[in-house]
Amino acid sequence: MKFDICVPILGFEHVKKVSLEKIDDIFMKMRSENEEHISFTLIDPFVLREYDFEVSDTIQELLQIDKNSNLIILNIVLIQSPIENSVVNFISPMIFNTDNNRAAQVILSDSPEYGVAEKISDFLKK
Repeated sequence: MKFDICVPILGFEHVKKVSLEKIDDIFMKMRSENEEHISFTLIDPFVLREYDFEVSDTIQELLQIDKNSNLIILNIVLIQSPIENSVVNFISPMIFNTDNNRAAQVILSDSPEYGVAEKISDFLKK
């Protein structure tokens, strides 16, 4: 799937188009369409924890989201070895509207329960 980035990815404001590829049931790869060396590993946050946030009206308008929209919510993960040392950015989820192929990164500035670099091991079942 290919998406137009409507709200820039922090630090990668020049990335305007990305492709999203499934790795497995939990992970996906997001790659820049214009720069082959830019890619991100994303994770489905809902397999790790309860995850809930409000999408601002501005983002809803940019992504043309309504109550019937088909959305994918993913978070950037920095993969480490071993996997338990990997960290997830829960404060800045990526939202993908699969109905119109628009995407945005949002910053959850009013959600103190989410961090920018939370260890994945904190959420893995022991």
